[in-house]
Amino acid sequence: MNTNFARSPAAAATSTGTIAGGIAALHALAARLLPPSVQLLAARLGIAAIFFLSGRTKVEGWFTLKDSTIDLFRYEYMLPLIPPEIAAPMATFAEHALPLLLIAGLFTRFAALGLLAMTAVIEIFVYPQAWPAHLSWAALLIPLIAQGGGVLSLDRLVSIWTQRRN
Repeated sequence: MNTNFARSPAAAATSTGTIAGGIAALHALAARLLPPSVQLLAARLGIAAIFFLSGRTKVEGWFTLKDSTIDLFRYEYMLPLIPPEIAAPMATFAEHALPLLLIAGLFTRFAALGLLAMTAVIEIFVYPQAWPAHLSWAALLIPLIAQGGGVLSLDRLVSIWTQRRN
């Protein structure tokens, strides 16, 4: 049985006498400090902040669409299939609602998929030169789509509740 998990990284490295032992101990420590639930929570909060703050620049007060937002969609974003009068409120609503769902961890997969679709539209039609940023957004969203919100989410509580009812 490997007892390095219970020791500090330095003690584990000394006891094994190898760099590999020290690296293994650091991996074990990282696994304890950063379990999947924490990783998914960080991904949810990180990507939610990006989209929510973007949405906040498009409104005044709680949720009054700025006139400049329609102009932004008309003259800068210029989406090919949706008129700016429809695209602006839809996107602004999505930039508020989907991040709030991610923060709560409620309907996580749905919210992450919606934001990934928005990311694809932004990449393809609006700012194709910003692919490094969009790739990092996708890197945060893909695990959320694949794994859901994790243990630290309302999705998990709903799952437990529905299992108990059945």
